[in-house]
Amino acid sequence: MGHGLKSTSSIPSGSAYESLLALERAHESAVTDRVFQSGVRQLVQDSWQRSLSLSLDPGSVAPERALTDIELRHLRNQHPLATVLPVVQNLLIRHAFDAELLVAIGDESGRLLWIDGDRALRRQVEEMLFVEGADWSEKRVGTSAPGTALALDRGIQIRRAEHFNALAHPWSCTAVPIHDPDTGKILGVIDITGGDQAVAPQTLPLVEAAVAAMEAELRIQRLGQPNSSPPARRSHTSLPTTVRRLAPAGLSVLGTDHGQLCCGGSTVDVSPRHTEILTLLAWHREGLSADRLASYLFDLDTAVETLRAEMVRVRKVLALLDPSITITSRPYRLESRLELDAQQVLAFLDRGAHRVALGAYRGPVLPGSSAPGIIEIRSEVSSRLREAMLADASVDLLLTYARTEEATWDAEVWRACLELLPARSPKRATVVAHLARIEVEIGGHRNILQRPPS
Repeated sequence: MGHGLKSTSSIPSGSAYESLLALERAHESAVTDRVFQSGVRQLVQDSWQRSLSLSLDPGSVAPERALTDIELRHLRNQHPLATVLPVVQNLLIRHAFDAELLVAIGDESGRLLWIDGDRALRRQVEEMLFVEGADWSEKRVGTSAPGTALALDRGIQIRRAEHFNALAHPWSCTAVPIHDPDTGKILGVIDITGGDQAVAPQTLPLVEAAVAAMEAELRIQRLGQPNSSPPARRSHTSLPTTVRRLAPAGLSVLGTDHGQLCCGGSTVDVSPRHTEILTLLAWHREGLSADRLASYLFDLDTAVETLRAEMVRVRKVLALLDPSITITSRPYRLESRLELDAQQVLAFLDRGAHRVALGAYRGPVLPGSSAPGIIEIRSEVSSRLREAMLADASVDLLLTYARTEEATWDAEVWRACLELLPARSPKRATVVAHLARIEVEIGGHRNILQRPPS
């Protein structure tokens, strides 16, 4: 997300302006004469048809009974997404202020429960009743990103006059449904609203990645509940349009030496050695021979014998936690998938969701481990994140990365921040001062090391 939305009423020039005019004319033809012109996406035409069939007024917001503060508070407190709001705050909301965008979260029916972001923009969208407590389902307001995303159960983007209601034509929005990680049932929707930047190509994958992080957090929270139980089996008629499988067991290895294993309805700490074994097997899903796995773990003549003893112990631990997680021999291989949080970070990077990836990166992989195979994994994850930040991150995101523990003394990262910052940015002074400190600290340390013995 970037800047450039201070004047949300500004009109694009050239071909973009002509495209907007054509879209306005197509909307007028559809809602007035029920004649659908070419050049309008089929998804939008279908939604306009549904909106017209409901006899919605395209020129005003349909009245609805306003919720009291107590009613809204009750809906929020009872909603399952209330527990994952910190994820949204870290990944989207705190950056929406700079980008002059709004982040809205609605329930499964399309009612907006939380809205945050640019304050001036919040006041402007109140004119179309885009407010907390309002119903933005398709049956209430017609075509919109949150309502139509829920209707279709998929992420979508709606640009300006693609909205059915003319009051929403100054705005654009991207929305993605949020699902229950166990049952696949729709829990709600998350929406980005603002100017044209709200439907930039990178916005949809960014929101999809944020939704994936929310769903993962929900699952982790449930696994941590001692009385949690598997969801009841559902008939095929009650499944959502998109079939969703139960997520695999997860292992957290970022920024910690004691891995945290989430499986079988519980979350437990795993010893450093067993964490190393599970990490290596989860990373090398094709399996590892005894010699190869031993070389990744130890630097001993008796490495294979030591490994076999450890494998007996780790299998006993897994049998107590979740018998479905088994390790075969020849080669050693996990029979069921074990998802590493480090792999999730790389998946976010592959999808271009750099901000979400950085938010999910809690530190190096098993930082205290000296196992050769773990060092390789740690280096790969760290270097890929660094390369992505240097190559594609916005200056604000790069500054966030620069302040992490492993980039604090990375002069190349800080120099890249300085190059990206506008000439008059007040942040330049801080970056220059930090670069000077790096030179003093690293340079001084280098001089001490190079000083000839007396």
